[in-house]
Amino acid sequence: MTEADRIFSRFPDFIKEYIYGHGWSELREVQLEAARVIFETDSNLLISSSTASGKTEAAFFPIISDIYDDPEAKRSVSVLYIAPLKSLINDQFYRLDELLDMSDIPVTHWHGDVGVGHKSKLLKKPEGILQITPESLESMLMNRSNDIPRLFGSLRYVVIDEVHSMIGADRGNQVLCLLSRIGRLIGKHPRRIGLSATVGDIRLTADWLGAGSGRETIAPVPPKTPLKWRLCLEHFYIQNPDEVQTPEPNLATAPAEDRGGTAKLDPGYEFLYDTVYGSKAIVFSNSREETEYVTATLRQIAKARGDDDVFLIHHGNLSASLREDAEAKMKDDTVRRAVTCATVTMELGIDIGKLDRVSQIGSPTTVAGFLQRLGRSGRRGSPPEMIMVYREDTPLPNAPLPQIIPWDLLRGIAIIDLYSEERFIEPPRIKKMPLSLAFHQTLSTLASVGELTPKALAARILSLPPISALDKDTYRALLVSMINDDYLQFTDERGLIVGLKGERIINSYKFYAVFKDSEDYTVRFDSEEIGTITTPPPVGDRFALAGRVWEVKEVDVTRKLIFVKSVEGKMEISWPGDGGEIHTKLLVAMRNVLFNQKNYAYLGDNAKARLENARRVAQNAGMDKDIVVFLGGQSYVLFPWLGTRSFRTLRRLMQKNASELGISDIQSEGCCYITFKAKDESAGRGIVTAISNIIKRDGLDTHELLYGGECPMYDKFDEFIPAELLRDAYAEDRLFADEVIERFSGEEI
Repeated sequence: MTEADRIFSRFPDFIKEYIYGHGWSELREVQLEAARVIFETDSNLLISSSTASGKTEAAFFPIISDIYDDPEAKRSVSVLYIAPLKSLINDQFYRLDELLDMSDIPVTHWHGDVGVGHKSKLLKKPEGILQITPESLESMLMNRSNDIPRLFGSLRYVVIDEVHSMIGADRGNQVLCLLSRIGRLIGKHPRRIGLSATVGDIRLTADWLGAGSGRETIAPVPPKTPLKWRLCLEHFYIQNPDEVQTPEPNLATAPAEDRGGTAKLDPGYEFLYDTVYGSKAIVFSNSREETEYVTATLRQIAKARGDDDVFLIHHGNLSASLREDAEAKMKDDTVRRAVTCATVTMELGIDIGKLDRVSQIGSPTTVAGFLQRLGRSGRRGSPPEMIMVYREDTPLPNAPLPQIIPWDLLRGIAIIDLYSEERFIEPPRIKKMPLSLAFHQTLSTLASVGELTPKALAARILSLPPISALDKDTYRALLVSMINDDYLQFTDERGLIVGLKGERIINSYKFYAVFKDSEDYTVRFDSEEIGTITTPPPVGDRFALAGRVWEVKEVDVTRKLIFVKSVEGKMEISWPGDGGEIHTKLLVAMRNVLFNQKNYAYLGDNAKARLENARRVAQNAGMDKDIVVFLGGQSYVLFPWLGTRSFRTLRRLMQKNASELGISDIQSEGCCYITFKAKDESAGRGIVTAISNIIKRDGLDTHELLYGGECPMYDKFDEFIPAELLRDAYAEDRLFADEVIERFSGEEI
């Protein structure tokens, strides 16, 4: 009997029938390896495998085989599945529902959009599989703490999906805290199974997954398979009306009759339209604002051409019904023409069936994001396909050097190059001082247990794996501030309970989430909920949402409702957000693209011409020989080729020592360059040597780069934390000295 036959024989008949029914002739390698680990060891398991490789089935075939027909498994929830998105839970719910149809194992999905009746059924008889978001699990632990042993007493497995989106973030660390608290209440730590398509550092991710579980975490290294991609990157100047902006058009990506003329609206968007219209595709953008604008523009083009409107939209501020409508149409095999404009909400593992292609406005911000988005296409045997469209204002004749370089195009090429050549994916960032999470878990823990002595509370919080890196003095300072500010208060017995101000925080449903949210207003058109926006416009004003324009009819401030009517047009809207971080290896790869003279076959003619122009400009300016370039007058530019945290550190170092360096007017945009002025030419051209000398003389302590009055707030509960602690956390978690020291010592990073 072969290994595959031996594994297959251990599956119940209904799983075998499921496999036969889906036309699978054999189990994939990832499925065999996962089954071996789950059947034959007691370890945790990290399943890292490409999108659409069968990770969900790899985990659940052996898990379900283990709990099927076992009386012990019916005494409580046996499997806890945690996912970052409601849409992912909904999708996996229906996938598992089909798999378990004949098994008599119930599956319950639980999040904010699920009705009370569905949840009540589980509470009355807890068994089977529970699929839940971190926020709903937090609520359950806070409000049903005494019921946790009954609900999870026989819990065997915890499955964490899309691990890469969790690790390093407060939300992922919240999950580890919750699992630790559940383990304390039920007296054991169930096995953990992590799923992800884009793991940058497998061992580091495995250690994170198993933190506090007391178990080994097995993490098979996925095989390095040849890359089969279909890629195209094309560039357009917005002010140039020609659809083809180079002398020799490449017609490979669009029908000939649609290319070669003058664009009616916008050359870049019309190119994008031609690549996706008539197909089933996703158009990704890096922000909700851009997604709204792209959707409205594509609808305008459809109207101008007399085409059907096949454009859908999907992002976190839309109503559940609009998101689910987009998901349903993308999954429906009978719908052959559907284009969804989306953000990261469709980047994760929702099974949307077979797509013809994926498009992207500009570049993804990370290699991991590129792989996740590319992996949305290419399912069911065909290679994944992505088209990236770059739109740029034509540089003015007198534009300074940094503004002439197409940074976004360089990043797109560098992302592809970095993964193709090195299989590099950004490693996770592990927070050293998760103060916001510590504040949150302190209130949550006390809310669930009622009262603890300061010593017992500190012991519990500092035993939570993501918070254990905090030293006792730091947590004591946080605890004292929470008492002094009435978030906590002493009882007569000198125990600690939640204080009056703390009660106000935890009594809001928004407390359960550890990520930043906003005071959103719900938008309604007649009886339909459209979505949410952050700031209510005055009556009569207009704004964009769900790819359409709305005029405000009425604003109900008390109930946070905005009533609207639909109007023609296109507008922009703004939501608060964070641009994310870029790794230093990606910046170094961008430099290599600029200077290596390599030809990239996937570049369209416009993009190829734009890259060649940028290379000439950069070489003529001497950027290949020196990281400092004279811009004229007293102006200089520094190209440090450092990632976000290191770049931020360098900028602060220059600001702190500006007087000694003889520089002023230090400016930066993103993390590609820093401009500054120097009256003395030697100070300008000698800036690298001067910075190196300061580092050699003083060292580089990130804590010394903050000013006494600063109070850097980034995470959700930072506003409740003492400024001196926030400064320490900023220095530890948002600055990075090592790469700056290496760069200015002349060493390669």
